[in-house]
Amino acid sequence: MKKILMLGVALMLAGNATAATKTTAHPAPKMPAHGLVVPNDMHWGAAPPVFQPGATMAVLQGDPAAAGPYTVRLKMPDGYRIMPHWHPTTENVTVISGTFHLGMGEKFDDTAGSEMPPGSFGFLGPHMKH
Repeated sequence: MKKILMLGVALMLAGNATAATKTTAHPAPKMPAHGLVVPNDMHWGAAPPVFQPGATMAVLQGDPAAAGPYTVRLKMPDGYRIMPHWHPTTENVTVISGTFHLGMGEKFDDTAGSEMPPGSFGFLGPHMKH
């Protein structure tokens, strides 16, 4: 069973590599018609190395490492900081519990930004690092 699964993965990757050489545009990923993730089904693990230690993350939909939309949840301890970073697409932030401070800039400034209490939604437009 493992050999068949690995072969299937290899064939999918080869197919994607061939498609990528024919066009420079990334086709929109096919999204499922519907989906549901309840809290008990969320798989939490360490956040990727781009984050400082201490945060945990659950991927709810999509693939953060691939082109296309995705949704993740982050849990961060009190006082946790997400350092300045860049996204090629819009980043949406919903605060479920606690308070989050949302800001923009090339340097971290804890006196700037906006406080987001539970239930808040914010977004940051796409920016690429120069």
